[in-house]
Amino acid sequence: MQKYLALIVFGVGLVAAGWLSIGTKRVAAQTSTPTAVYDSQGKLKLPTDYRKWVFVGAPLTPNGLNGGDAGFPEYHHVYIQEKNVDAFLKTGSFPEGTVIIKELTRVLKPTFPDGSRTEPSGRGFFNGEFNGIDATVKDSKRFAGTNNWGFFTFGHHPEPYAAYASEAPATQCAGCHIANVAKTDMTWIQFYPMLLSKEPKPNVK
Repeated sequence: MQKYLALIVFGVGLVAAGWLSIGTKRVAAQTSTPTAVYDSQGKLKLPTDYRKWVFVGAPLTPNGLNGGDAGFPEYHHVYIQEKNVDAFLKTGSFPEGTVIIKELTRVLKPTFPDGSRTEPSGRGFFNGEFNGIDATVKDSKRFAGTNNWGFFTFGHHPEPYAAYASEAPATQCAGCHIANVAKTDMTWIQFYPMLLSKEPKPNVK
């Protein structure tokens, strides 16, 4: 009887050790592979798995509510890796290396002057086709001149997007973030309820 019990305990130990090894390898892979990858010219490579990240929100400022000429007329689908969302919720600041993806979708075929349409659920605004993608990266050494964040545009048009993008001029993106959301780590957290549970730390030099 003792012999069989020993074999059972040994088998359970092997299974547990195997699961621990797999978990350790997964964690190691997540922590050792940087999300922001650049080529020799400093262009950022577009991540390929961002739609599997945490979806934090999708603000919208449609043309129909902005005189027909909104600066950002599409939905902005924003994705952040889970580890970086967790870090922000713990500390109020995103860690070095954080990448935030903003994928754009057009408003679905408007039928009213304000850009809305009627669906079985009622009249409103609905997601249409993909229409572009941007990224921001936190790197205090590389982007010290724009309050620790770099901004990249991979095209504002339907797919496919560019595989790499150069850093956008400060006047194009960073300047607006510095002027309006420098105190919330350069991020419009007021648009993302899941990030509002933590008081952000100022990110001002």
